[in-house]
Amino acid sequence: MKARPPPSAPAATMGSPERTRILVVDDEEAILETMTFTFEDDYDVLTSSSPRDALALLDRYAPVAVVISDQRMPEMSGVEFLAEVYARHPSTVRMILTGFADMDATIGAINASHVYAYVTKPWEPDQLKQVVRQGVEHHRLACENERLLAELRRANVFLEAVIDQFDTGALALDADGVLRAANRPARAYLGFAGDPRGRPLLEAIAAPELAPLADAAERLAGDGAAEPEELDLARGGKRLRLRIGCQRLLDEAGAPMGRVLLLREVSHEPLRRRFEELLEQAAREPGSVRGLLQQAQAELRKLGAEAKGSGIGSPAMAELAERASRSATAIDHWLAVDDALAREDYPDAQLLRDRMRVATSRWPLPDRLPARVQELARRVEAYYESGENPKQPVL
Repeated sequence: MKARPPPSAPAATMGSPERTRILVVDDEEAILETMTFTFEDDYDVLTSSSPRDALALLDRYAPVAVVISDQRMPEMSGVEFLAEVYARHPSTVRMILTGFADMDATIGAINASHVYAYVTKPWEPDQLKQVVRQGVEHHRLACENERLLAELRRANVFLEAVIDQFDTGALALDADGVLRAANRPARAYLGFAGDPRGRPLLEAIAAPELAPLADAAERLAGDGAAEPEELDLARGGKRLRLRIGCQRLLDEAGAPMGRVLLLREVSHEPLRRRFEELLEQAAREPGSVRGLLQQAQAELRKLGAEAKGSGIGSPAMAELAERASRSATAIDHWLAVDDALAREDYPDAQLLRDRMRVATSRWPLPDRLPARVQELARRVEAYYESGENPKQPVL
């Protein structure tokens, strides 16, 4: 007999619980029968008198918890066989049967094949059962650990994906100042080409242009109550202004375990404040707003040009430039609609409605339109319904 599958293998395909499998390899049929008799009550026992056939069995019926191999076999030695088992199925526990004369080979197997245990011939059945039982438990724990690690890796993938969506950059450091995590904004701000994890922070940001950040990180690390600092950086021809803060990390017992450096890009904030002031001024004006809108339109175009030409490569600055452009376009439409109603007897009513709809969608504060703009919208709707145009400006 060359190889024999486990008795319960067919039943496993019908939904019955699978029993733990072990594989015994020995060129002596009597040894295989003895091993089967010893373990068949507790495990599904695969046996083979050929190491090569045993490898095929192992591949077919994996996972196999324990492989027990004789050392002296015709096709290959137990050391060679178990080395191949380790290469194909590293989680399978490997054991070797050996005589006292083979101890040098056994030591080689332990080193080369990562053998879990060796059993000397002749063996005591109870002792052998105990060793195999321990090997099966070792395999179970190893598989469970691998499952938990896989779940942890999967959870980390989702967690990193979420953290990478934050606008704020984050660098997580352990108690020794070694980088343990860096999200996408932080990597982009600091120009990290590869994965910086596992490197000391001061080594990772050793570039001369990052010297202000290194200095700020040192100051913040030394004073847990320090206020955030703002600093200017130049990376790859782009300028950035960052606000850097520090938060301590504590374990469940409240002991310090590291800190997180938070990097927020604030290059756009002065322009953003100007932008918001223009919108707020227009929204608050209860009377005529034509002159104010014309002034705001010019300011918005100037602000958008400044944002685009700032040389600051940040999403916030690009977004501000886009919002300024959209706001200026909204004012274009409002002024054009007001002019059409004041100068033309019968302007295209549908075109006027469409332009008002586009303008409202582009204005950053659609729920706070200037009062005269709201009146203009009502005038357009009235003209659309009645066809009567008083030819009077609204704005």
